Amino acid sequence: MKNPKGKVYLVGAGPGDCDLMTVRSQKLLSQAQVLIYDALVDIPQLELIPVTCLKIEVGKRGGKPSTQQQEINRLLVEYCHKGKQVVRLKSGDPFIFGRSSSEIQALIAGDCAFEVIPGISSAFAAPLLAGIPLTDPVMSRCFAVMSAHEPDALEWEALVKIETLVILMGGRNLGEIVWQLQKHGLSSQTPIAIIRDCGRPEQRIWLGNLSDIISKTTGKSLSPCVIIIGEVVRLREYLIQPQSTNMIDINITINKNPLPLAGKTILVTRAASQSGQFTHCLQQQGARAIEMPALVIGPPSTWEPLDSAIAQLSSFHWLILTSTNAVNYFFERLEASGKDARSLFGIKIAVVGKKTAETLRSHSLQPDFIPPNFVADSLVENFPWEGVEGDRGGIAPTNCKILFPRVESGGREVLVKEFTAKGAQVIEAPAYQSCCPENIDPIALAALQNRAVDIITFASSKTVQNFCKLIEQSPELSRNQDWLKNVCIASIGPETSKSCYNLLGKLDVEAKEYTLDGLSEAIVQWVAQNQNL
Repeated sequence: MKNPKGKVYLVGAGPGDCDLMTVRSQKLLSQAQVLIYDALVDIPQLELIPVTCLKIEVGKRGGKPSTQQQEINRLLVEYCHKGKQVVRLKSGDPFIFGRSSSEIQALIAGDCAFEVIPGISSAFAAPLLAGIPLTDPVMSRCFAVMSAHEPDALEWEALVKIETLVILMGGRNLGEIVWQLQKHGLSSQTPIAIIRDCGRPEQRIWLGNLSDIISKTTGKSLSPCVIIIGEVVRLREYLIQPQSTNMIDINITINKNPLPLAGKTILVTRAASQSGQFTHCLQQQGARAIEMPALVIGPPSTWEPLDSAIAQLSSFHWLILTSTNAVNYFFERLEASGKDARSLFGIKIAVVGKKTAETLRSHSLQPDFIPPNFVADSLVENFPWEGVEGDRGGIAPTNCKILFPRVESGGREVLVKEFTAKGAQVIEAPAYQSCCPENIDPIALAALQNRAVDIITFASSKTVQNFCKLIEQSPELSRNQDWLKNVCIASIGPETSKSCYNLLGKLDVEAKEYTLDGLSEAIVQWVAQNQNL
């Protein structure tokens, strides 16, 4: 029987940061069976490849032996014929100095299915991330991109007439580039920028002109870099944000690392629909954030209890909302019943947490009570019973009726028990359900298996429980938990911390303020104290 044919994907890795890859590229990497990759730069995407994937480095690193192109072509065809999904990972974009033509011709000759996936070239990413526009109505009506790997092959006399030059692979030949440009008539005062490791936390920028850039970079390792020459370099000072944290001139702020989480890979285990803002916060501080959804949020199995409570809404004294999900689903059902916020007239609202309060305000309502500590225990201890009709010295009257929309699977038992003990009538109504995803995210799994994760964050006990269930899908991780030794476990608060201790056997960080902002701040402090680990 003839072996089924596979497929080869020529994938652009972008400039080096996983966040600057296309979604399609990341998906293909997480599904790769064979990876054939260049080594033009140290590619962090390799950490996201499944451990079962066969990884073949084919060189192309300056100063070291490289695999012959003919051999690369042969490997692509061979593994495709074996029925494998092959990813040919190339730095930047496959069609910009990517030497893809020979490989495609070999695939066509070998009757191999293939697809080319675009990537962001450093020629475009580096100037943008450094705050330098390549075009300008006055200073630059065109630009040229070139490789300076062989500077003698370039037409310098023609190039000096172009307003903006973008040069790749020129770090080793900077002296020759500067000499050629001035020799052919470019002013020694022409601005120049050299950007190394664009798009990464360690990105560095040298600014100068043709007369002083050599002295400013003497003794510095410039590769891999992008060199930009032209008047547009001067625009940078007008286009970067004040005190920008991702565009640093090494000749001005040498040996300073502006991003507190630079170089750290952090796993975010929130529900997919809720992780975006926290992920962005971590990325802004230099972290590589990988989302591993450990919750799936959806409607409850039945709306009947909540609909029944909403139909009698005027009989309640208090509405207690302990999560953004409770807020959103309650108001969704309120609207479905033909009512709106006016139906809550005369009812006081208590919420747990700043985020829950913000979500309530998005519905044009202010909470009447937010406990000082954002946990259910604090809500019980500090609940303002004053003002409830029939108040008896701080003991809730038996006619105090509380509506508590909550997750269907239960929780907040302490809250219900304590309020009931004080004489209140608590009506619990399932408003949403949180379930464990069926499968672990493949990119997150690969990062864990490759020991590429530094910190795992948990924002609820349920995420800890579901994380452990998902880990069981990987025998390599579930049978031997040595991978946890060097991983920081970070919790949003005391209840979540208990679950971390019980299920993972450890806890490294607990937020002082039980919010996502508090968790982020606690992680930054932990990294600062343990930066040598």
